[in-house]
Amino acid sequence: MIKLKNSKTLLAVMLGTALMSGSALAESTTESAGQKIDSSMNKVGNFMDDSAITAKVKAALVDHDSIKSTDISVKTEKSVVTLSGFVESQSQAEQAVTVAKGVEGVASVSDKLHVRDSKSQSMKGYAGDAATTSEIKAKLLADDVVPSRKVKVETTDGVVQLSGTVESQAQSERAESIAKAIDGVKSVKNDLKVQ
Repeated sequence: MIKLKNSKTLLAVMLGTALMSGSALAESTTESAGQKIDSSMNKVGNFMDDSAITAKVKAALVDHDSIKSTDISVKTEKSVVTLSGFVESQSQAEQAVTVAKGVEGVASVSDKLHVRDSKSQSMKGYAGDAATTSEIKAKLLADDVVPSRKVKVETTDGVVQLSGTVESQAQSERAESIAKAIDGVKSVKNDLKVQ
């Protein structure tokens, strides 16, 4: 009888210990799962905040009468707005930056806007830009330093815009110097991102 009573007590102690450790394990698992959910929600929240800021900036640019917003691209990352594309004048670029800075939630604005020549682009100008773009692409392709497949080249009225990704600042600078060395290039806007 005493052996049976001791066995039941021992069994009760073992079960109690197992239940308590299981409860503690469940608490720590729940806590880490909760932290993971909070972390994921923060990431989604930041994405939602950035996309909301982008939408607000686009709407503000459209509402502004003196800004031709159809040629302006808006991207937001961590509340930093990047404006890129073409505007008719430097004052229009400055107005676009001012409008973007005035939108709620914008931490800062990166101005990557180009001023387009005031005269309309002729066929000759277009052909010259296409030839310039082709020549730059060929030079980049022949270069051993720059990963040419990852570099996008656009030319408008002699203004070359480089975009895409490269692996180092040296590659970015090399691509820019190659573009600047081509005849007919007025200026180079280097928008290459270093990964």
